[in-house]
Amino acid sequence: MFDIGFSELLLIALVALIVIGPERLPRVARTVGHLLGRVQRYVSDVKSDINREMHVEDLKKLQQQMTDQMRTLDQSVNEQVHSVETSLNSSIQQGLPSSPPALSADKT
Repeated sequence: MFDIGFSELLLIALVALIVIGPERLPRVARTVGHLLGRVQRYVSDVKSDINREMHVEDLKKLQQQMTDQMRTLDQSVNEQVHSVETSLNSSIQQGLPSSPPALSADKT
C-alpha cells in the first residue's frame, strides 16, 4: 500500500521509542497492528464487494442481451409462421371451387 523502506521504518521506530517511551511502546505497537489489520480487512471487503457488484452488473448485461436476442428470435419465428399461414390460406382459397362439392351417398 505505502512505499516505505527499511530505513524509513527504523527511523519511525526510533522516533516512536523516544516520543512514546519504552514502557508504552509495545502496547501502542500492538494497538496499531490491530488497527492496521482491521483497515486491511475492511479494504479487502470493499474490494470484494466492488468485484461482486461488477460481476453482478456483467451478469445483468448478459441477461439483457439474451432477453433481446430471444425477443428478436420470437418475432422472427412469428413473422415466418404468419407468412406460412398467409401462403397456405391463399393457396387453399385458390384451389377451392366456387361451390362446395356435393357429398354423394353411395348406398349399395
